[in-house]
Amino acid sequence: METYRTIHDYGSDEVTIEKSLFIGYAKPVETEEEARSFIDEIRAKHKDATHNVWAYVIGQNMNIQRYSDDREPQGTAGIPTLEVIKKEGLCNVVVVATRYFGGIKLGAGGLVRAYTKTAKIGLEAGQIVEKMPFVEVSVGLDYTLLGKAQNELANRDYHVKDIEYRDSVNIIINCDQERVEDLKALFTELTSGQAEIEEKGEFYLSVKDGKIL
Repeated sequence: METYRTIHDYGSDEVTIEKSLFIGYAKPVETEEEARSFIDEIRAKHKDATHNVWAYVIGQNMNIQRYSDDREPQGTAGIPTLEVIKKEGLCNVVVVATRYFGGIKLGAGGLVRAYTKTAKIGLEAGQIVEKMPFVEVSVGLDYTLLGKAQNELANRDYHVKDIEYRDSVNIIINCDQERVEDLKALFTELTSGQAEIEEKGEFYLSVKDGKIL
């Protein structure tokens, strides 16, 4: 599992440019089918719009890239929308830029700028993040060591998901994949080898500015 950039959640925002209303929508997706479904959803929502321009990138190596100008002059809408996604280094994301024509023609350059802006505000509304691989680690230890364990975890910026209180205490930690061995070493030393450490599975979490969302 490798780190990649995408957006955290669905987002939308709008901007008025020369009396035309532009609405930017963005959503994280895993497949082309999901992307197409979202595009169809926005088209249905804005079936009275002048244009519903779209673009998406699928795959951590960005191997699937699609776009549509939706009747805007060729190269003025779909490609600029796609380029915003690519310049941000994002994958597994779809953007739809809806336009309600306001009566003033923007020209080719104006359209490129307008759709670039619309894609950006949609993506920003969805929160651009890094998807980082984490491992859920379960650590069982004696109650007498709980306070010290919590302090050590806090000082090292480990993310404690839950604490289960049973015959012994069980700490559930969402651990950055690259730090799992360091975490194991910490508890081995802290408990003189008595901690029961178990890896529960790998998954992705959204990280923005060093914080898990």
